[in-house]
Amino acid sequence: MRYEEQAVAFRCGTEQLYGVLSLPEKAATRGVLIVVGGPQYRAGSHRQFTLLARTLAERGIPVQRFDYRGMGDSDGAQRDFSDVEPDLRAAVDHFMAAVPGLREVVLWGLCDGASAALFYAGQDARVRGLVLLNPWVRTEAGAARATLKHYYKGRLLQGELWRKLLSGRFDAGAAWRSLWELLAASRVRTQPDADAPPADLPARMLASWTRFQGPVLLILSGADLTAKEFTDLADASPAWQGLLARAGTTRHQLDEADHTFSRRAWRDQVADWTANWVHTW
Repeated sequence: MRYEEQAVAFRCGTEQLYGVLSLPEKAATRGVLIVVGGPQYRAGSHRQFTLLARTLAERGIPVQRFDYRGMGDSDGAQRDFSDVEPDLRAAVDHFMAAVPGLREVVLWGLCDGASAALFYAGQDARVRGLVLLNPWVRTEAGAARATLKHYYKGRLLQGELWRKLLSGRFDAGAAWRSLWELLAASRVRTQPDADAPPADLPARMLASWTRFQGPVLLILSGADLTAKEFTDLADASPAWQGLLARAGTTRHQLDEADHTFSRRAWRDQVADWTANWVHTW
């Protein structure tokens, strides 16, 4: 399907935000707003967001991607993912006004972009669905446990490690110090329930997902510690397990994929899952 791309600008308070609208010739009434994660701007790592937007637009789905205040071309001071709700509201306002016939919006986010999308979604009735990739639920203890479980365990089975040990090229002292630091950090308890203080990221994520009643598409990478930390948290919590089993939640995993789905096959699969899901629920 033919589509066009337009550079767009809109206000967030007193500051100007910039983005790109990918508009199909015959646009669906449900569009996707890409929520940038990490220190990224609207193109994404290896042009990930640009390519996703164009693929979705080719399949009839209007897409808007943009820079938060303080990132890319947008005005203002850089801010944390937990402080971008005004930016998201301004972006949804613009998206709805710019696309004739658009009735509802899906937020699509990777890493802490997924977390930002989840924090915002329950506050805006125009947001009807979420696509969350490798959600960021990082705590010091959770990261330490994921590293011990999914990195060190696999490292012990690698022949390269033992060859370094036998050849004397392995700094055993530094490795043991790192391991003991991780063990100490992993013993700190991470609150997995919604009654934990708001500053607790996993608790805030859980509370936000619980409030949001729309459908959710969860996509996880099999070779990513951020995804592993999320699955470990969910596996240890009945509350999280209940959310993942809730009607309207769809879950996919790409076993070999890295954090940003950097290979073309992985990127194409993510786009295909997203497009099919947006069209069918």
